[in-house]
Amino acid sequence: MGNKKILLTGGAGYIGSHVLRQLGQQGEDVITLDNLSTGFREAVSTGELIIGDTGDADLLESIFAAHDIDTVMHFAAHTVVPESVADPLKYYRNNTSNSRTLLEVANRHGVQHVVFSSTAAVYGLPAGGKAAEDTPTAPINPYGTSKLMTEWMLRDLANAGGPRYVALRYFNVAGCEPTGSIGQSTPLATLLVKVACEVAVGKRPHVSIYGTDYPTPDGTGLRDYIHVEDLATAHRNALDYLRNGGESTILNCGYGHGYSVREVLEAVGRANGAPLKVIEDERRAGDPPELVAVAEQIRAKLGWTPRFDDLDTIVKTSLAWERKIAAGDPTAYWAA
Repeated sequence: MGNKKILLTGGAGYIGSHVLRQLGQQGEDVITLDNLSTGFREAVSTGELIIGDTGDADLLESIFAAHDIDTVMHFAAHTVVPESVADPLKYYRNNTSNSRTLLEVANRHGVQHVVFSSTAAVYGLPAGGKAAEDTPTAPINPYGTSKLMTEWMLRDLANAGGPRYVALRYFNVAGCEPTGSIGQSTPLATLLVKVACEVAVGKRPHVSIYGTDYPTPDGTGLRDYIHVEDLATAHRNALDYLRNGGESTILNCGYGHGYSVREVLEAVGRANGAPLKVIEDERRAGDPPELVAVAEQIRAKLGWTPRFDDLDTIVKTSLAWERKIAAGDPTAYWAA
């Protein structure tokens, strides 16, 4: 197809593996770099897997010297918010310092495009619960700060003549590849849909609702849940945008509407055929009542068209994968 190679960091993880699968389907030549600390080699469905760290400058030098790479898709990161609070330097090392090393080597080898996995956590607690790309950034935890610092590095490097970039700020990612070929096997996951599906198959005893007195329709927090397949498509659209000469930009990745915690748990119960055991608990510090994307720009700039904007679809694909894990199906890398 005439395109150069793509280096995809973190391609053995949840989101990266879904992007990798779509890239492979469209014939892209992709090299995955992953240390397998939370990812799985079985999730790498196409191309070469190199096991190593994004902060290993010597390894990066050898990869870029051996391959004609003009695009980096950067997913490799730690992503657990409470852990980032307890161990902030772990997050600044892996998410920020290692990203700096990656960008330095990539820039030296003439990389033209970077698609970066960022997060809505850069917004902190936005007024009114909705965040647009021009909403002030005010992260309230080291995870969000570590990602924002990489956005700044991308901006400043691009202004200095480095690669053009698209930074995609994810809202709540959920769901799994609909045919069941890959899914989310992240150890000790904290995302609500994953946790609820683990309860449904008996892996966890219950699911907690943290706060039932928010100023929302049912008193529980509202979040913008985006299916991982639609998110993966956004990355392919971002790549096409950059290849076609698009300017560096930051875009929200969400559907623009929210579901409450109760609505999510009810959807999992419907898919499971039985309600979940739910425990109501106190609010957690720092949890906003509502966090929903203002997401017109990604549609306008990238031509992004979601296909899975449906809570029941999100939940059914997650539960199907969780059942594969519970059944010990080796194709579900069930050891997670």
